[in-house]
Amino acid sequence: MATASHSVEVKVPQKEVWDFVSNMEKWATLVPGYREHQIINDQQSTWTFSGNVGVLKKEVKVQIDITGWEEPNKISFNLTGLTDKFSGNGYFEDKAIDENKTEMTGHLEVKAGGLAGPVLNPIFSAVLPKATSILTNRVANKIQLVHA
Repeated sequence: MATASHSVEVKVPQKEVWDFVSNMEKWATLVPGYREHQIINDQQSTWTFSGNVGVLKKEVKVQIDITGWEEPNKISFNLTGLTDKFSGNGYFEDKAIDENKTEMTGHLEVKAGGLAGPVLNPIFSAVLPKATSILTNRVANKIQLVHA
């Protein structure tokens, strides 16, 4: 299973970070490779991403299920591949540093299954750290812009 975490300091109060990350609608477009998403209900959505796998361009559809809202510091979710056989989970977690600064961590784990698993898992291991860092930094930057 490919695993990656990235932490960043956000120069806003913890409540502002929570208000942003607890609503997928606010950060969905910041995910690398984002194409579109559909909110099914407040705990489930489907997302479409595209990216390059070697020389191939691939579009992937994923179902996101929120598995936990631990206000004010953690939102957890599961990922299920709809077009490809993979699964995973992730979370955004924040911790107040002081009243105006928050440490936010983005975490993802993904595992490919089926016949493509032995090929895709090393690719996931290679790209997940960068994708997790990009997403976490984009979310932090957007929160700071909104609350500047």
